[in-house]
Amino acid sequence: MTVHRTGELDASLREAWHRAMDESPVYANPFLAPEFAMGVGRHRGGARVAILREGGEPVGFFPFERNALGVGRAIGLGLSDCQALVHRPGVTWDSDELLRACGLSIFEFDHLVEEQKPFGRHVTGTFASPVIDLEPGGDDYAKWLRGTYPGLAKTTLKKERRLGRDLGEMRFVYDERDPAVLRTLMRWKSAQYRRTGRMDRFARPWIVDLVNHLFHVREEHFFGVLSVLYAGDRPVAAHFGPTSRTVFAAWFTAYDPELSYYSPGLIMHLRMAEAAAREGVRLMDLGRGDKEWKDWLKTRELRVGEGFAVRPHPVAAAHKLWRRPVRGLRNTVLAHPTLRDPADRLLKTVGTLRSSARSGPDRTRSPAR
Repeated sequence: MTVHRTGELDASLREAWHRAMDESPVYANPFLAPEFAMGVGRHRGGARVAILREGGEPVGFFPFERNALGVGRAIGLGLSDCQALVHRPGVTWDSDELLRACGLSIFEFDHLVEEQKPFGRHVTGTFASPVIDLEPGGDDYAKWLRGTYPGLAKTTLKKERRLGRDLGEMRFVYDERDPAVLRTLMRWKSAQYRRTGRMDRFARPWIVDLVNHLFHVREEHFFGVLSVLYAGDRPVAAHFGPTSRTVFAAWFTAYDPELSYYSPGLIMHLRMAEAAAREGVRLMDLGRGDKEWKDWLKTRELRVGEGFAVRPHPVAAAHKLWRRPVRGLRNTVLAHPTLRDPADRLLKTVGTLRSSARSGPDRTRSPAR
């Protein structure tokens, strides 16, 4: 086993990584592609990839981040919705040996593929990750919607027609290449984070730079897709996420808050699902999280794990002691509506107060550039 910086992955290693993804459909998620790891590595100095070999041939790839104390985390933790050691069928490995070779005392993950059995004893909880199984469709969106989501079709189509009458003819672009619209999406999303009291990811320059970089990646196994819903010439909702040949990862979705009455976010996801199916995508991964709209759209659920793989080490014990209660409290709140709903209301109140403070004299700023 060897460990490399992500920038050291040459064409032959990337090809071997792609081959492992192709041979094991469970690893087809774009967050498990070398392009995502390399994108993170451009902006995170501790990004590394461990390469497993058999007979000198690369057969497994483990992307991770490591700090100077040997504390490790899944690459892009907090952004990635799928994590794993990607390997060809039949490859065996041991989690303790893996951590030792990577120089890690602990490895934290929160969206681990369920099939990663060597990490099984380190999983502290498993969670539902809703997905949509896609079937090849035709060019008639309304017909597809009525056949796939009969319960939502009438209301959704009615709102789309009303939006078209009020603002202009509806138009959906699955793969928009205008970077100005990507900047609009990030502004909307940044405002949404602040409005709901969440951490504003796009206040972090490296995340803005990563999204801009991935937008320009156009490879067979990975490309960034910006989808936009227009009313006339006005963008009303947009989404950006990575896509592999068969899996579309729902990532950043936002809409013009002035148009929330029309449910543009829901319309956006339905349009994306129909268009992705036409492009040959077979699975739309909505990501871990308990949201009503995910329950409406999902066809089934995958399971992902969170936890800490550790070796006996003082740093590992201290990190786990610090991080595990935080994760446990968050999961408890999210799992119980009687706790989750008041917490959401509190966060929104905090967000409103923050937004009001920022709108005062000399305190305005651009959320994402």
